[in-house]
Amino acid sequence: MSRRRAHIAMVGIPAVSHVLPSLEVIRELVARGHRVTYANDPAVADRIEATGAEFVPYGSVLPVADNNWPDDPIAAMSVFLDDAVQALPQLRAFYDDDPADLYLYDIGAYAARALAESQKRPLMQLSPTLVAWEGYEQEVSAQLWALPGADAYRARFDGWLAGCGASTTAMEVFSGRPAHTLALIPRAMQPHGDDVDTGTVTFVGPCFGGRAAEQSWTRPADAERVLLVSLGSAFTDRPEFYRQCLAAYGDLPGWHVVLQVGKTTDRAVLGTIPDNVEVHSWVPQLAILEQADAFVTHAGMGGSSEGLYTGVPMIAVPQAVDQFMNADRLVELGVARRIDTADATADALRTALTELVADPETARRSAALRAEARSEGGTPRAASLVEELLD
Repeated sequence: MSRRRAHIAMVGIPAVSHVLPSLEVIRELVARGHRVTYANDPAVADRIEATGAEFVPYGSVLPVADNNWPDDPIAAMSVFLDDAVQALPQLRAFYDDDPADLYLYDIGAYAARALAESQKRPLMQLSPTLVAWEGYEQEVSAQLWALPGADAYRARFDGWLAGCGASTTAMEVFSGRPAHTLALIPRAMQPHGDDVDTGTVTFVGPCFGGRAAEQSWTRPADAERVLLVSLGSAFTDRPEFYRQCLAAYGDLPGWHVVLQVGKTTDRAVLGTIPDNVEVHSWVPQLAILEQADAFVTHAGMGGSSEGLYTGVPMIAVPQAVDQFMNADRLVELGVARRIDTADATADALRTALTELVADPETARRSAALRAEARSEGGTPRAASLVEELLD
């Protein structure tokens, strides 16, 4: 039990890759006796309510269901701003009468920051991905602001922030360096890690426990080695890639393969499933990785973090957004091979697996980074750092 019971609010967006990383922190805060409210779209209500938090619904207009994001960066940023503008009145309908003592917010939930600042309440960002570093403004933000349409976007953003009583500006939002941030990733995944301001950012690593610890998977008794193949939760409609995996790893001596194909891929289009392969639309990924010997991943931050946390060598096949950068980082760390989707033939996939598991340096680096990720504190440390802002 914390020294005092507080009302802690979490405001998120309905992308599963943004919801999952913080759930155990929320569960831990509830277990410590706090009243925790969690505002998000009803599409993710079940996941949130399972933590014991009080679900606060608001409708989101983000295109997370079909991943129909604009290709133009400014247009994509505008989608998030549109969502914030329409979300803020919905949040105010609840939190103006019942303000939180502390607001936690996802990096994409701009409305939460505006709400907390207008109420003059403390706030903390929970980042499920990379954070800014010294020089980020010059290397990254400056390129965004130079794009066509950026000036109009920034003027609209600044006008909205000022109008709703926020104390920040659009430039400050995109500096990526709020006063308090918990990075829910292994520090090893962070580029320019030595240049991150540790006075404002704390790397606590992946946060597991609670419900995640209850997930289970039984390794077949005759499996000499286990391979997990998963492209995460978003960009999973890749039947040809799955067929190449079946050709590469089906009936591979000594290997048992778990293939996650997502909710949109019909198992029938995959053809004959070899006896050593089990196919599912969803799997308890962490439970499998704890027993796996290799991992074919899309290199999303969640999958990359879980691979490092469990010390499993990886074959990275990036699909979109930050996954290409993450894949390169895993290679740089010495724990993965990268194969782009167009090059992911059965021969290439099989060769990469054979070389990966036979490399003693990969095994050494995987073990070292596993120990490092587990030393960062995870869920208990994250919850304690949240509580420190209540004092």
